[in-house]
Amino acid sequence: MKIKILLLHIGIGILTFYLAILFVPGVSIKGDFHNSLKVLFFAGVVLGLVNYFIKPIINLITAPAKILTFGLFGFIINILMIWFIDILFPKLIIMGLYPLFWTGILICLLNFFASKIEKLS
Repeated sequence: MKIKILLLHIGIGILTFYLAILFVPGVSIKGDFHNSLKVLFFAGVVLGLVNYFIKPIINLITAPAKILTFGLFGFIINILMIWFIDILFPKLIIMGLYPLFWTGILICLLNFFASKIEKLS
């Protein structure tokens, strides 16, 4: 059961970066096609692992800030996670706050749908 949820988070991480590269100007991957696929896959896997293992701890620690901002701080946490992944993978290029913002929106939407899928299973 838990492995399904972990794989769901990894799939959402990969899908987030794939959709961001397709639709968000300023998000790209340097290199040829083969290296781009590797970077996309591994960045998505790391994002999925961070969402599965680290994000619940961060949510617990930042619960008061999330309550005070009516949940908006959760969006900031997503943006910071994406920025962290961008730093870890130098070939993944997210140029500026605008692409970071829209990639954060993508991950929020995909995580919302994932939480609905988790409740169904």
